[in-house]
Amino acid sequence: MTLSTDKAAIVLETIEHPWICGSWEEYLVLSDRDPKAKANYFRGSYQLIMGIGADHGIVNTTIAMLVMLFCTIKGIPHRGLINTSYRKEGVRECQPDISYYIQESVNLCPKGSSVVDLDEYAPPNLMIEISNSSLSNDIGIKRMLYEEMRVQEYWVIDVQRLEIVAFTIHDNLGSQRISESRVLTGLAFPLIEQALQKSQEEDNSQIGQWFMGQIKS
Repeated sequence: MTLSTDKAAIVLETIEHPWICGSWEEYLVLSDRDPKAKANYFRGSYQLIMGIGADHGIVNTTIAMLVMLFCTIKGIPHRGLINTSYRKEGVRECQPDISYYIQESVNLCPKGSSVVDLDEYAPPNLMIEISNSSLSNDIGIKRMLYEEMRVQEYWVIDVQRLEIVAFTIHDNLGSQRISESRVLTGLAFPLIEQALQKSQEEDNSQIGQWFMGQIKS
């Protein structure tokens, strides 16, 4: 398949852009052209995001650390994946910032260097997006994508406000706002938001020690 030079340039040179209508085949051409791009495909549209900033990276690292500490202290089996692509051929694809297989689902966690084939593997229990300037996209069309993937829970971390918008996803494709995790029982989002606020002034070891103290108490 060929793709016009102008259209490719528009997509590949723009850091942030809306979803673009296009076929699955067109999407694969573009995503293969730059494997470093964060790629999503849903309902006949695709999105390629070409870069992230330091704030995004700091929040991403902090959230991954907090989830790991909570699960370790509570003895919750978990396996986290960073920037992993999940694909249902010809239908949808996503690359969440962080995803988790939790409890008995740990045994279903995929392995290998290829894109995760959702016809072969179950989706993660928890998807997390770090949203610096894409909040409306992440709580809108991206949430619908994860509903159709049958993910159990979805978090959007607002980097600008250091807040969490989280949803539990129902079997009927609907979702509902939550203030405490359902898949990580006992983890209240205000506690994570406090830790994110601390990350503005403190390093990871300080945040981790404070967070562990809050969990143990």
